[in-house]
Amino acid sequence: MKVNICAAVLVTMIFLACPLWAGSPVGQWKTFDDETNEAKSIVEIYEAEGKLMGKVVEILTPGEENKLCEKCPGEKKNKPILGLIILRDLTAGNGEYSGGSILDPNNGKTYSCRITVEDGGAKLKVRGFRGFALLGRTQYWHRVE
Repeated sequence: MKVNICAAVLVTMIFLACPLWAGSPVGQWKTFDDETNEAKSIVEIYEAEGKLMGKVVEILTPGEENKLCEKCPGEKKNKPILGLIILRDLTAGNGEYSGGSILDPNNGKTYSCRITVEDGGAKLKVRGFRGFALLGRTQYWHRVE
């Protein structure tokens, strides 16, 4: 009887850990343009004070390396996109990271954000939305090795 209980506990622990197998979103990710599907930038996701943040560390579109965030509000207006923090305050829970926001430098708008590591850590599903998660846009970023 003790063996069955131990086996059940072990199996439960394995299933609870499954979301962690996908890996951490910390690292560098290649982003893609929604319309052209061309590689657009490299975003580095890092942890700061227990939350995930992400900043643009490289712009891959030729001629846009020095582009400014012209449509961004407030202190970010006309700041370089290179080095700009676009992901803020994401926290872990239920196999995803959420509760934070993502900035789209193209239109200057900030959206609620949810990210999930997929494909054994090779892809990052990034969902930006306003209000309900059903009303939004999803991108897939690829891990940079």
